[in-house]
Amino acid sequence: MNVDQLIGRLRGDPAFMQNVTQWKVLPASEGRYADFPPTLDSRIRTVLAGRGVHRLYTHQASSLRAADEGNDFVVVTPTASGKTMCYNLPVLSAILKNPDARALYLFPTKALSADQASELYELIEALKVDVKAYTYDGDTQGAARKAIRQAGHIVVTNPDMLHSNILPNHTKWVKLFENLRYIVIDEIHTYRGVFGSNLANVLRRLIRLCAFYGSKPQFILCSATIANPGELAATLTGREIRIVDNNGAPMGERHFVFYNPPVVNRQLGIRRGVVGETRNIGGMLLSNAIPTIVFAKSRIQVEVLTRYFKEQARDPYGFSGRVRGYRGGYLPSERREIERGLRAGEIDMVVSTNALELGIDIGSLTACVLCGYPGTIASTWQQAGRAGRRKDTALTVMIASSAAIDQYIVGHPEYFLSQSPEHALLAPNNLYVLLSHIKCAAYELPFEDGEAFGNAPDTAQFLDYLADAGILRHVGGRYHWSAEDFPASEISLRSATAENFVIIDISNPAHHRVIGEMDRYTVPMLLHENAIYMHEARQYQVEKLDFDACKAFIRAVDVDYYTDADLNISLAVLDEFKEKTLRNGVGVTLGELKITTIVKIFKKMKLDTHENLGFGPVRVPESDMHTVGVWWTVPESVAASFGNDDLQGALMGITNLLCIVAPLYLMCAPRDIKVLYQVKSPVTDRPTIFLYDQYPGGVGLSEKAYEMQEMLLEHALDIVTYCGCENGCPSCAGPVSEIGENGKANAARILKELIEACQA
Repeated sequence: MNVDQLIGRLRGDPAFMQNVTQWKVLPASEGRYADFPPTLDSRIRTVLAGRGVHRLYTHQASSLRAADEGNDFVVVTPTASGKTMCYNLPVLSAILKNPDARALYLFPTKALSADQASELYELIEALKVDVKAYTYDGDTQGAARKAIRQAGHIVVTNPDMLHSNILPNHTKWVKLFENLRYIVIDEIHTYRGVFGSNLANVLRRLIRLCAFYGSKPQFILCSATIANPGELAATLTGREIRIVDNNGAPMGERHFVFYNPPVVNRQLGIRRGVVGETRNIGGMLLSNAIPTIVFAKSRIQVEVLTRYFKEQARDPYGFSGRVRGYRGGYLPSERREIERGLRAGEIDMVVSTNALELGIDIGSLTACVLCGYPGTIASTWQQAGRAGRRKDTALTVMIASSAAIDQYIVGHPEYFLSQSPEHALLAPNNLYVLLSHIKCAAYELPFEDGEAFGNAPDTAQFLDYLADAGILRHVGGRYHWSAEDFPASEISLRSATAENFVIIDISNPAHHRVIGEMDRYTVPMLLHENAIYMHEARQYQVEKLDFDACKAFIRAVDVDYYTDADLNISLAVLDEFKEKTLRNGVGVTLGELKITTIVKIFKKMKLDTHENLGFGPVRVPESDMHTVGVWWTVPESVAASFGNDDLQGALMGITNLLCIVAPLYLMCAPRDIKVLYQVKSPVTDRPTIFLYDQYPGGVGLSEKAYEMQEMLLEHALDIVTYCGCENGCPSCAGPVSEIGENGKANAARILKELIEACQA
């Protein structure tokens, strides 16, 4: 059965359709074309004509014109629209005309770097010219690095390698910096939050070094569809950016299905589990041999679903290679093997985290199943775009979990379909981030008196602070690096901590092998001692976690459960930036918080039924983070009218509601913020609701929430008022089992008090 036949069958199936809240059909569109600009090197046109490409898509032609005119520009078109040619063609044309010209390609992941480099190699080989393009990352052999530094026309790398290796060793890269013509940055929509804030400062350092060596490179950026691509590109580069968004690529018919699992307990508002429904719908696609990608939101979900689908796909000889899992933590060689299998059509289904959301070429997939709402509109369209990468019909099914934001989206599909994708928000002038990169810049090149660090404010104050601390030495009108350490090694661009933990399989005493890695923040949750760690659907038990050596030792086991840990959070106020005392004694404050997290217990969950089999202790050190938050205090006059249980239920309900609305209005992923409550806060001595950024130093989300608090609270009240449940459910204030019989009404009452106070 092909996908068109399956779509027809599903639309005629009442049992399936009764759970569908919206079935949106996006019609096919024809391609729009333009002629090659005369400035494009004739050899490139000849090669493209040999591949059947006689004209360009309109956005590709516009990109070439923008490059010829010397503009910095960003290309904003959907997945699989041929963005790669928007930068490969102008770069290769420039190098063919001037063999001394150089280009630097930046991709957010090593996998994407390797994938895009292979496409570039093919084009260069077809041209039969001596243009040297190399991938330069942590896997590059030492012997090859010198050749790349001296002879590489195009250096393909990632922000981490640029930050920690290329910029600090710029004297070895003189040929590149003196002749750098283009800087290409792909998938810029991924550079949000702390990662984007760090990259903006890495680019400030890069541009500073280019100016020192006498070059002024042109930026070519590419992005999936987001609301503010021009603003994001301008913030990253510090330059005025032209937007190219006249997409000319053809597209096949696309079906987008919003699916809400059936209710199993109407009083409690409990629905059938998202993993089980994903297993059923994905299994139907697998049994019909429809090439499918399943996106899950966590590593555990990926491994559990991979196990289910492998069992279904196993042939009489026990082979189940038609189904593969894919996520961060797999070794690079394993991920490359899976990508090759997808391109070759040897794999019918891949279950992935958002690691495959980016534009890695994984061949022609027909269907996409989303196990829960991905968190942002931009990510949802990006993941859905992984299916139907040719002109054929494509099917995407988004299966809602019981999470409040999932229930809101699936219950209001018109909101999702009518909204533009979110803004990518970053804060390059975050105090922690900026200070760290000024240290790196000073290490790379002394600062002159009066010199600014890109468009960053108050550079002189930072330099004087570092000089007073003995990190810099101010002499002869310059600030020189004087510390012994290497500053770039202390900064992780993607997280608050630099070290990753190595995962070592000790099942075979004679041969220990590394099978993966994990970031420090996630380790206490998933790699504590006695945790069940899953890798490619195989189960391992963690025998020992060595925090000092950043190693976890695991042994293969065969058990019918997985583990899930509970995270405990405490907070303290370090500073108050802004404070308002509103009407009726309501207070709202913006300030700096210290967040302390520790994992103390874990649960054992049965694989098939997900029932709780028991608990166990976790012994790992606590971790601290300083960030920015906003908090509301409920006046005593209001709190006194509730019993303690009712007050707790109401505050939990408001917390759940803010978790729904804040990502929608702050235009961030749900994981970027945290909302919690305290019935009697040690900070304020009153009932208090806290919302804070989940990144050290904050990335501007709490500041935005402080400014638009009335809108957030009003939308939260709208959701709880107009939800059809009696006393609460997962799509509004939360299930009755959490918030109590009166939790929904009490949450609405307190929200009205907060809103009236804001309006006074």
